[in-house]
Amino acid sequence: MPDYAALKKKVDELAARKWDVPGLEARIRKLAKDGIPRKKLVPEELLANKKQILDRVELHAEEYNFITKNCAQGTALALMEEFGLGNMEIIKALTPFPGIGGTGEICGGITGSLITFGLYFGSDDRLDYNTMNNTIMISQKFMAHFEGKIGHMYCADIIETVILGHRLNPGDSEEAMVAFTNEQGFEKCGLPPGTGVRLAAEVIIDSMKK
Repeated sequence: MPDYAALKKKVDELAARKWDVPGLEARIRKLAKDGIPRKKLVPEELLANKKQILDRVELHAEEYNFITKNCAQGTALALMEEFGLGNMEIIKALTPFPGIGGTGEICGGITGSLITFGLYFGSDDRLDYNTMNNTIMISQKFMAHFEGKIGHMYCADIIETVILGHRLNPGDSEEAMVAFTNEQGFEKCGLPPGTGVRLAAEVIIDSMKK
């Protein structure tokens, strides 16, 4: 059962946050220019610093969602940067993914995380069905945990019950997007990406246990 009081508190905190727009824009431009840095993942270090990593990736997802105005991109970018995965072409490919093409369906906090699972858990062998099935099972468990934390998996439902308190799909029209922006929707909608990356990063780190 979601803790709606805690979710509301977090949404209010995001709405009141002072965002370092120039700093965030500079980080995005650097990633676009230099690419996502490769990393050598050391399981012992990641497991020992798990909470610090989860806090950092959650903050980055909130920031990237705000500055890109795209929850799927913000989610994937935070995770891919943290674990040294993928490239900025993947982030570009996620352009139409918030609410699945702005239809109000699956949240970008989910889709951005699933992309990262594919990069981390997937196989380079297209005929490796066991790895594919395992990655799908990991993804299903993650989605269930996400729904348990926020109460929904669909963008429109999350906006209605957690983010704004009423039905408003910013992808419906120009007017809807203006209304969403005026209600600090992009600030408040850092919640689903932050929640998604925290859960997803925990799955990745915990998979390193021997």
